[in-house]
Amino acid sequence: MSKYPRIAAFNPDSNTLDTQDIRTMLASYSLTTRRSFALLSLAFAAAGPTIAAPYPDRAVTWVVPFAAGGPADALARNIAEKVAEKLGRPIIIDNVGGAGGTIGAAKVARAPKDGYTFLLGHVGQMAAAPSLYKKLPYDPMKDFEPVFRLPDTPLLLLVGVNSPYKTAQQLVAAAKAKPGTINFGNAGIGSTSHLVGALFAQRAGIEVTSVSYKGAAPAMVDVVSGQVDAMFDQSNTALTQVLGGRVRAIVQTGARRLPQFADVPTVAEATIPGFSAVTWYGLYAPEGTPASVRAAMYSAYRKALDEPALRSRLVAQGIQLLPDEEYSADALRKLTADESSRWKGVIGQARIVAE
Repeated sequence: MSKYPRIAAFNPDSNTLDTQDIRTMLASYSLTTRRSFALLSLAFAAAGPTIAAPYPDRAVTWVVPFAAGGPADALARNIAEKVAEKLGRPIIIDNVGGAGGTIGAAKVARAPKDGYTFLLGHVGQMAAAPSLYKKLPYDPMKDFEPVFRLPDTPLLLLVGVNSPYKTAQQLVAAAKAKPGTINFGNAGIGSTSHLVGALFAQRAGIEVTSVSYKGAAPAMVDVVSGQVDAMFDQSNTALTQVLGGRVRAIVQTGARRLPQFADVPTVAEATIPGFSAVTWYGLYAPEGTPASVRAAMYSAYRKALDEPALRSRLVAQGIQLLPDEEYSADALRKLTADESSRWKGVIGQARIVAE
């Protein structure tokens, strides 16, 4: 008896089943067929890892490179909650703060390219950082794939309620009359409030003294008390301070007025034509993340952003919605490049160096 097992095979001539040795069947495979299978296997191996359908099949992580409870964290959580509903899987917010957000960005740059780790990028670490830091452990343009842009957060120029400066024109005039005597507080060296203050001073042709704090909160305290003359602060954090009567907003930095500050002019309207500067955010994936994954995340985001409840919530928090075309990955890629160039010039002229 043959040591090989026997299997049944259909005989079309007799319309019956007969049997044959597996040895005979194996021998019937031609050399060409075996070579074809070998080449096909090599082709699959060369193609590298693929994303199993459907995506995602488990929780996705968004790295927020700032501490929990801050404006970036709040924005990320508001949007992630709705995006997760559209994806059908949870989105975990991983707060990785430090060094102006560059530690979290570096973590994502080194993450697997499997579509399960993303970065909530920010103007600071994605546009300004290459000019602020002598050594940066990632390249914003080469190490990441843009996925989508989030709505913007304009800034407000704030003064104390007892400040003699009722308008931006008055403040600029005082700074021109006595260069260096007006001081601007900010949330820290290289922070958005620091950079926008430097840009404003350069475009207005004034010399101000920058006072850097460890965070926006202590800077705000000194604006309220009159220890510093003014500061730029993000609209979503300044909102409660202005509505509470502790500070006064004299100008806003976006291209359009926020509804909560309809009586506050933009910088472009009040003092510097064409001026616009915001805190912008974008979702980025590690370079090499499959396009199908990025497309799925973008699709879920746009569906979430179309919900009236989310839009209303964001607007109520002082967030500025954008025209539809500005949310795309291509728009975010262009924004990242353009902003890197702009802030390089501002940082160089102001001689700002991050610690």
